[in-house]
Amino acid sequence: MTDETIDLTNCDREPIHIPNLIQPHGVLLVLQAPTLEIIQVSSNSQEVVARQPEELLGKPLSYLFNVKQIKLIQQCLAEDFESINPLNLSIKRLNKSIYFDGIVHRLDNIIILELEPKQAKGQISFFNFYQQVRGTITRIQKAPTLLKMCQIVVTEVRRITGFERVMVYKFDQEGAGSVIAEDTNQETPYLDLHYPPSDIPKQARQLYTLNWLRLIPDASYQPVALIPANNPLTNQPLDLSLSVLRSVSPIHLEYLQNMGVTASMSISLMHEKKLWGLIACHHSSPKYISYNIRTVCEFIGQVMSVELANKEASEDIDYKSQLKSLQTQFVEELSQAEYYLDGMVQLKSQLLNLVTATGAAICSGDQCIRVGKTPSEEEVHALLDWIKLHLYHNLFETRSLTKNYPAAESYQAIASGVLALEISRVHHNYILWFRPEVIQSVSWGGNPNKPVEVFSDGSLRMSPRKSFALWQETVKGCALPWKPCEVEAVTELRSLVVGVVLRQADKLASMNFELQRSNEELDSFAYVASHDLKEPLRGIHNYANFLMEDYADVLDDNGIAKLQTLVRLTQRMEDLINSLLHFSRLGRAELIRQPVNLNDVVQQVIGTLTMARPQSEVEFRIPQPLKSVQCDRAQINELFSNLISNAIKYNDKPQKWVEIGCVEGNGESKISPTSLTFYVRDNGIGIPEEHLDKIFQIFRRLHGRDDFGGGTGVGLTIARKIVERHGGRIWVESIPTLGSTFYFTLSAEANR
Repeated sequence: MTDETIDLTNCDREPIHIPNLIQPHGVLLVLQAPTLEIIQVSSNSQEVVARQPEELLGKPLSYLFNVKQIKLIQQCLAEDFESINPLNLSIKRLNKSIYFDGIVHRLDNIIILELEPKQAKGQISFFNFYQQVRGTITRIQKAPTLLKMCQIVVTEVRRITGFERVMVYKFDQEGAGSVIAEDTNQETPYLDLHYPPSDIPKQARQLYTLNWLRLIPDASYQPVALIPANNPLTNQPLDLSLSVLRSVSPIHLEYLQNMGVTASMSISLMHEKKLWGLIACHHSSPKYISYNIRTVCEFIGQVMSVELANKEASEDIDYKSQLKSLQTQFVEELSQAEYYLDGMVQLKSQLLNLVTATGAAICSGDQCIRVGKTPSEEEVHALLDWIKLHLYHNLFETRSLTKNYPAAESYQAIASGVLALEISRVHHNYILWFRPEVIQSVSWGGNPNKPVEVFSDGSLRMSPRKSFALWQETVKGCALPWKPCEVEAVTELRSLVVGVVLRQADKLASMNFELQRSNEELDSFAYVASHDLKEPLRGIHNYANFLMEDYADVLDDNGIAKLQTLVRLTQRMEDLINSLLHFSRLGRAELIRQPVNLNDVVQQVIGTLTMARPQSEVEFRIPQPLKSVQCDRAQINELFSNLISNAIKYNDKPQKWVEIGCVEGNGESKISPTSLTFYVRDNGIGIPEEHLDKIFQIFRRLHGRDDFGGGTGVGLTIARKIVERHGGRIWVESIPTLGSTFYFTLSAEANR
């Protein structure tokens, strides 16, 4: 059994809301609505109300209370009982009245009435209540900081209640707590001590959100059972979540005894409907606090809860103002950039300052741009894949990444803290900020690792620690926490950046539309121009030949040579026009996609080129069978034909070879990680680096007109057009004198 399993079994799974037991400082009656018949009662009824349980079961509530009091209880049930509790009730016994604070609440058709004997007759008046809390509330509201407000509260609660120690206990995001304010007359201070999440397990924290105040007058009490044990209406243990007398978890009682605490009281502090912390009161001897005083303390807790938002808002006011200014400046400058990603790169220092980070990664699609101190690109991609599964409202934050993502241990020194923002899931736009590890010394109230007891039968039990003396631990793998104002700034940033991206997208879409229209017009012009130019060019060619034939005896050698040059030039111009016409038709022709076996295509191209160049001895290499793809067979045939014929043509080696293959995506900068990448490699003359970007331009030749068999310089332009029409891209890697490799991809949907 693991430590985690033990912790869950002993603490987080303990059914503390259905103990079937209560504390003995009052009596609990369970009534059936609407008759108010008593169907369950605590077994201490004789001691508290002078009636045996058997005497009360099955009786109407009027057996204990007069008509006026019954109407008061019914009125309470009809209204908001929380605003009416406690009821001023009394029971007569032997001509003597016993006075109680009555606390009532409802669970469907079940009514629970709890009676606590009054210490003094009567109820606190509104004037007395106001006098008790007026000064305290004023001081709370005027407190300049959160910590000073907490100190005022503990001082006032201790003055009102007389507890030996009163503390404000604040929870962090992981559920651990720390004492941030204390007022005590004890020798050992608890201020600044930390306590693990298991000290107040999840279900206990849930009950604190339901009940503003919880009192344990004497931790050494003997629990009182309910009779009968199960509720007769449900045949299940009674849910005592809202009960003020509910018995305490044995583990918690042992915890208090180990701490030397006999009486305790806890007041919930709520912020944004979540348990922010507790006002915790301790006493070394039994101490009962009357319901009236408890009401005063509860009210103080509620006022403090309201003030938490105001005090936290005023914390770091200068820093928040600075963040707001940085955010405004960042968005203004980003909106001036032509493209979102370029703008982010230009503003990299501001990007870090936005949340006081030491590193950041801007991820867009397969691109990852890193700023400052960050994990490697491969590590960032892997981390982002994990973060995508843990986003909440487009955000992810942690100050200790390795706790939930062990793979980060290798780079925790620079990235223990991570704050991630999803800009667009569709376009895969994300920003990650990193903070380095800050090794800290944390002071705990005793060793936070609970001891495990092993019983004779081999079973295990996790028990509360015996000592709460100062216990220090060096904590690694944690960064400085992300402040709420920083997280809020990032949340606002997303909306602002999305607005900028949308404006840029609209502008880009408009430009693309204009560019597409211009390309179509240019394509149409090229088609018409090349088609219409062929007729006069053919006339010039023919008339030049006629002149040479009909006037050969008149023309001298110089004249005939000039006419021959004219014929050659018109023939070259016709070749160029034919290439331009073919290029324009390529852009206008509809793709006929079908499953094509590329092995067959390549073998057909090799066969054709071999017959066309019988004098060329070339070794063709195909390392592994090529994939079948959905494509236009004729265009892909032309693509391979252009690339392979160039590989043969531009090769001056005595032993020529051409290799045709494909590679799977491997995460490199150019090889596509999602598409198949095909290549044609040779051992030819190579291409100088300064010409690599120019060779795909139309009519661009790097050699003389007749060198290497001549040509129009349009073959690679056509190759690029074919690849782009198939949703891919083409590029070249080359080393002069050693050879070239032309890579191209096809769209992912084309591969199968």
